[in-house]
Amino acid sequence: MDNNLELIQAIHERINNSWQQRITFADYMESVLYHPQYGYYASNAERISESGDFLTSPHLADDFGEMLAIQLYQIWQILGEPQLFRIVEMGAGRGVLAAQILEYSSRSYPEFFRCIDYIIIEAAPAMIIAQQIGLKDLPVRWCEWTEIPDLSIIGCFLSNELIDAFGVHQVVVVEDKLQEVYVTIGDKERVFNETIDELSTDRLETYWQLNQINLLSGKYPDGYRTEVNLAALGWLEQVFKKLQRGYIISIDYGYTADRYYNPMRQGTLQCYYQHAHHNEPYINIGNQDLTAHVDFTALQNQGELLGLQTVGFIQQGIFLMALGLGERITAISSSGGDIQSLLHRRQNLHQLIDPMGLGKFGVLIQSRGLTLKEQDVLLVGLSIG
Repeated sequence: MDNNLELIQAIHERINNSWQQRITFADYMESVLYHPQYGYYASNAERISESGDFLTSPHLADDFGEMLAIQLYQIWQILGEPQLFRIVEMGAGRGVLAAQILEYSSRSYPEFFRCIDYIIIEAAPAMIIAQQIGLKDLPVRWCEWTEIPDLSIIGCFLSNELIDAFGVHQVVVVEDKLQEVYVTIGDKERVFNETIDELSTDRLETYWQLNQINLLSGKYPDGYRTEVNLAALGWLEQVFKKLQRGYIISIDYGYTADRYYNPMRQGTLQCYYQHAHHNEPYINIGNQDLTAHVDFTALQNQGELLGLQTVGFIQQGIFLMALGLGERITAISSSGGDIQSLLHRRQNLHQLIDPMGLGKFGVLIQSRGLTLKEQDVLLVGLSIG
């Protein structure tokens, strides 16, 4: 078992300092991933790599970021080509996507590139260091949320595989009542245990109104267990407050609420360790990734309650094809070069649109401050209905 003993001690202290000698699973997951010294993301940027635990779309091909650069250029045009166009990437990993977007924009859209103010908001110290090394020759700056004034952003908030890494509450149906999973200190054989008790916050009850889902309807079996990502709703509210005029593009794996909370699906929590996945969050503590799929219906409905307009929700594969990835795949056949390199490139591009893999990721696009005319143009430009 590959545990980080310092992290375990830090979480034990957090539990001991809590008034009921327990913490919610959301607090546990947040500590495991983001503890400033020992957390999974805080301690080692190599987690996201071929030799690490998982890869994201930008690591497969530069084309992923280049397609997003095309989309951002179109958005800049729709907004009237503002002299200052801010791109705020949240949770930028090792900075690969930022590099792809900026380098392609510099080559292909120099007038657009000169208007870009690229901002990264990053919680993990190790990632910031990796980003600063990889992006040292590009115009990028790092900010905390508090440094961005409200209603100051004209441009686009962008995230790729961010929301799935927020700490989630776990809830359980117990005898026609909704209860919550808490984490307690375990014994020598199991460093953490679980206990089930009353909900920690009323927001876990009102959450279901966003989705029009009733876990106590009788359709869900006793013991049904699933996740609630309250942090995602808080994050979206924070983004909304900062955005004056523009767009939010959220790319991640997830489902609409009717699929997420299907009575046959017992949650989506997954752990990733050395490119293998399992569902045991209490091993390899600090050295494995914990994720849960995104409830896109809740994000969409929360956005509309705040005042955002839903531009569209589409699969990543269709999104990239609409932006021209299909033409790039076709062009490989007629391009020169080493056959093995061409086949490898073709394989990677197909992975980005594979409907059984990355291609089925969700792309949710929301907007604020658009005129009706701009919204009509946006729908056409994004090829989303």
